[in-house]
Amino acid sequence: MERDDLIVNDSYSINARHNEEDGRKIRKKLYAVTLLLTAITLVEVFMGVFFKRNGTFTWETIKLGFIVLTLVKAAYIVLVFMHLGDERRNLKYVILLPYALFIMYLIFIGLYEGLSVQELNNSFR
Repeated sequence: MERDDLIVNDSYSINARHNEEDGRKIRKKLYAVTLLLTAITLVEVFMGVFFKRNGTFTWETIKLGFIVLTLVKAAYIVLVFMHLGDERRNLKYVILLPYALFIMYLIFIGLYEGLSVQELNNSFR
């Protein structure tokens, strides 16, 4: 009995050409992505450890910095690992803009309601 799950003459695998130069480009891109995301994470850790104790920035500024850096990391991950960066500019905007607006709306609601709850708690003291 002949197996039908084996594809012997697959044109995709025959036409796939992988050479060392392409491998170097892919590895270089992965290293660059890893270094960039690591650098952003280190900046976030540095902000969390030193800025709170130093008192140079307000806590609201530090929270806003965390939010912006996290959104930058998320957008970069989507652009690189989900291959959205290879698409046309208009398609990127159609996909990313609604999410960005929704995330900004959620941040606004969270901060506004947090201030409202804080004012309510202060009024009872």
